[in-house]
Amino acid sequence: MTSRTEDTPNDLSVTKWASETPTVQEISKFMQNFGISDYTVFAVMLVMCGMVGIYFGFVKKSSGEDEYLVGGRNMKAFPVSLSLLASFISGISLLGTPTEIYVHGISYLFICCAIIFVAFTTSFVYLPVFHELKLTSTYEYLEKRFDKKLRLLGSILFAMGIITWLPIVIYVPALAFNQVTGVNVHIVTPFVCIVCIFYTCVGGLKAVVWTDFIQTFIMFGSMLLIAIKGTIDVGGLSLVIQRNLDSGRLEFPAMDWNPFIRHTIWSLLIGGYIHWLQITAINQNMIQRYLSLPTLQSARRALWSFMIGVTMLTCLCGYCGMLIYAWYHECDPLTTKLARAKDQLLPLLVMNVLGRFPGLPGLFVAGVFSAALSSLSTGLNSMAAVVLEDFVKPFQKTPFTRRGADIFMKLTVVVLGAICVALVFVVEQAGTHMLQLSITLGSITTGPSFGIFNMGILLPWINSKGALAGGIAGLSFMGWLGLSAEAAITSGRIKFDTKPVTTEGCTYSFPQVENLLLSVPPDSILDNINEEEPWTLFRLSYLFYTMTGALITMSVGLIVTLITSEDIEKLDPMLVAPFMRKYLKTATREVPLQEFHEIKVAKSNEKVASCTINEDDKLLSEGTIST
Repeated sequence: MTSRTEDTPNDLSVTKWASETPTVQEISKFMQNFGISDYTVFAVMLVMCGMVGIYFGFVKKSSGEDEYLVGGRNMKAFPVSLSLLASFISGISLLGTPTEIYVHGISYLFICCAIIFVAFTTSFVYLPVFHELKLTSTYEYLEKRFDKKLRLLGSILFAMGIITWLPIVIYVPALAFNQVTGVNVHIVTPFVCIVCIFYTCVGGLKAVVWTDFIQTFIMFGSMLLIAIKGTIDVGGLSLVIQRNLDSGRLEFPAMDWNPFIRHTIWSLLIGGYIHWLQITAINQNMIQRYLSLPTLQSARRALWSFMIGVTMLTCLCGYCGMLIYAWYHECDPLTTKLARAKDQLLPLLVMNVLGRFPGLPGLFVAGVFSAALSSLSTGLNSMAAVVLEDFVKPFQKTPFTRRGADIFMKLTVVVLGAICVALVFVVEQAGTHMLQLSITLGSITTGPSFGIFNMGILLPWINSKGALAGGIAGLSFMGWLGLSAEAAITSGRIKFDTKPVTTEGCTYSFPQVENLLLSVPPDSILDNINEEEPWTLFRLSYLFYTMTGALITMSVGLIVTLITSEDIEKLDPMLVAPFMRKYLKTATREVPLQEFHEIKVAKSNEKVASCTINEDDKLLSEGTIST
């Protein structure tokens, strides 16, 4: 294909091949000029992370599992808030959000409008419950509220979610590295993950938080650099906005109530609210950081700082998506295969914008991998907490020694890290947009989990049988829905509307896709195609998946509870949301002290006093106690 030779941003090499039209393969190879300075910047980032792990693992050693898992509960709010941000913003967000904007327009960014409601709800409903109970594993709550079966189910849901999410987290930045260097993703992923596993393994939560602190600045710095330099080179902010406006990418989401439309204002606000709420309110990755802070007030400050940071970084990533279109508005790199995968669009722009400046492409790759490493380290550290607290301790007869617990947690990090690296091979076959894929697969477990916690915190009359039945029903339904829908998308049976692109302005040649259906197919073929039409339910917007899983879980839980029964008079008020506690204190009754091994009494200042019996089952005090 021969095309115009005017100077356009996508034409890096017009002077190099002035006598002939270059091919897309030549352009791609020419742009993979990752030099020694870039590798040095990338290596420095990895070394810094490793040194933090060495410091907290060998110089300033942790004094026990509480120190290893929740930092001794005396961390500072600012670094924890940045750690929350780094944990939430993975390479999926940094690369997937620009791709979403380039392919589908800016509708997705309206999900940020739900953030303020998420922050208020988390701050006043969920956070007080977890912080007052001083838990290490979020799923300890389920045992206190229901029983051990629910704790085990909650832990299994979390483990399933982490093991499906982390391989995507690892794979996406490897795509970026492959785009700028040509190095195979399966070479770079084990190497980088070994560094992450090392500092997570030896340093514990404090190492994770402080590496996240460093990595957050690298993330913001690299994205700002691309946005500013790219805008200047393309011709200014007004040109970026105008080109996106002309293509229809700058648009308000549809006001339609139809839940089968991919993005509407309602799916973004309602579905997005539920999706982000389960992440910030009940996710072990997040709760573990809140609990590392000494007071509820400091945890709330960290939460609000995190929410502000998420909004800023999401909008910055969205602008980078607009910038990608402004650069390639006349020559779509996905059509020409200059970018072999959708999530390689931003790395391609980086090499166009920063490729001539030694070290700057390395800074970008370091930023993307920083996001991935922070998410990976957070996931591994949280999984170590859950495995120890929920899978091992409740079933072991002889408690671990301090050294034994330390060795077990570190071994857990190593094994899980190796499993996630191996699962990258599976993720590679998905071939779909990673932002949507991560939300779809994650909702299989997060929806039921969110439903179970809501039944515990907001619905005090739900019993353990109802919660267990609801959780299993929600997991079964969402597993069927999520996997079936993703299979239909991967096979091409479900397609989504995309914004227009063109290749009319390309200055290089690329393979043309010929239309093989030159004639109308026979009726028999059309009949087969119609038979393969997926169920309408599979077209449900992926942003509603978490809400759907939670609603099914809670509905089944309510039905089963109605069939059985629950005595809410025995429920500890500290296990429900603060605004629900007044409904549990409707009367004062006299209870024989002999009925209890331990009774927790809520005082006016909400401090807890305990009355117990000794080892010989003799009363330490006589009489009754008011509850």
